[in-house]
Amino acid sequence: MSLSRRTLLGTAAAAASAVPLVRARAQARPSIKLGVLTDLSGTYRDNTGPTSVAAAQLAIEEMKTHLNFDIELISADHQNKPDIAASIARQWYDQGVDGIIDVPTSSVALAVGQVAKEKDKMMLNASATVAALTDAQCSPNTIVWSFDTYENAHSTGGALMSQGHKSWFFITANYAFGQSLADLTKEVVLKGGGEVKGDLRYPFPDTTDFSSYLTQAQTSGAKVLGLANAGLDTQNCIKQAAEFGLSKTMKIAPLLLFITDVHSLGLEVCNGLTTTETFYWDLNDRTRAFTKRLLTKSPKNYPNQAHASSYGITTHFLKTAQAMGGVEAKKSGRDTIARMKSIPTEDDAFGKGSIRADGRGVFPAYLFEIKSAAESKGEWDLYKLVTTTPPEGVLHPLNDKCHFPMK
Repeated sequence: MSLSRRTLLGTAAAAASAVPLVRARAQARPSIKLGVLTDLSGTYRDNTGPTSVAAAQLAIEEMKTHLNFDIELISADHQNKPDIAASIARQWYDQGVDGIIDVPTSSVALAVGQVAKEKDKMMLNASATVAALTDAQCSPNTIVWSFDTYENAHSTGGALMSQGHKSWFFITANYAFGQSLADLTKEVVLKGGGEVKGDLRYPFPDTTDFSSYLTQAQTSGAKVLGLANAGLDTQNCIKQAAEFGLSKTMKIAPLLLFITDVHSLGLEVCNGLTTTETFYWDLNDRTRAFTKRLLTKSPKNYPNQAHASSYGITTHFLKTAQAMGGVEAKKSGRDTIARMKSIPTEDDAFGKGSIRADGRGVFPAYLFEIKSAAESKGEWDLYKLVTTTPPEGVLHPLNDKCHFPMK
């Protein structure tokens, strides 16, 4: 059978038009790249580190089938050094990373936040605690998910003051986080009619022996030992304070204590201490369900508020990017952050929440008391809830210069 010229031309035209169409479809699906920049080897490894990476991975896996773009996740160890972190961040952003997640250690987060602003990328902070990130050094390219030094000073510090513990001595990690936590707690103490008898600031992260600091605290006559530090530093201070017998004469007040620290130290050492977290795995059905899913990736380390924040902030970013479209979400970190602020947050770790114009997540704070060994019914059954403070009771006042647009 012979084909007419018209038929041949029509078939050729259809074939020619089909090739670009297939290519266009293949190229239409954008790819978003995220990096978890965290502490994989130092003092904050258990409190952030591999479990924060696992939490971000979980969020991606749960959202993946709902996304109209591809998603890639990488990770790196910043070694708690701002210069190393800033170098990694700059390299990542230049190589196409759209947002950096987690970023523990406040001096590191402040450095990375500046690079994100310069490159118009995103810093989705899950675990750095200094309040300056959404106050004095706020940025339209940064979100801080669920806790900071202002919150801990007013929740833990405020609770102890209300109980009559008004004479304080501080041992402080001498960098942005520790300085902020100590100074903000001092404000709470002095405003409440209390007294600060001393504040010793030690080199971070090079200190493991706190005996000389503890001796000076013991002889100061103060009734409260305020620990303005975190991670292994807090653990060492609590352990060495117990060995020195300080708990017999002073109230030990760790101002940032994670459930991972309590698990490491044990209930015999931690029984009766108070702590503030924005997440507890056994708080409700949703937190238990999230924890069960995360444990498949991190079976030996139950999540704390930093790990949960890594999950929550990644989930919210992915929901926002889906609403915007992958191509649009990649154009400007500042614009995507603005859109994230305009959309209510919701996930199994934190329930419903929101993000303020300055980038601070709006969630309640929970004051917990550490259980005794007799009260605990399992290895990670460590907290009992004392009180819940609504967000307005623990969020720092909104700085006028940080009132960034919300789209």
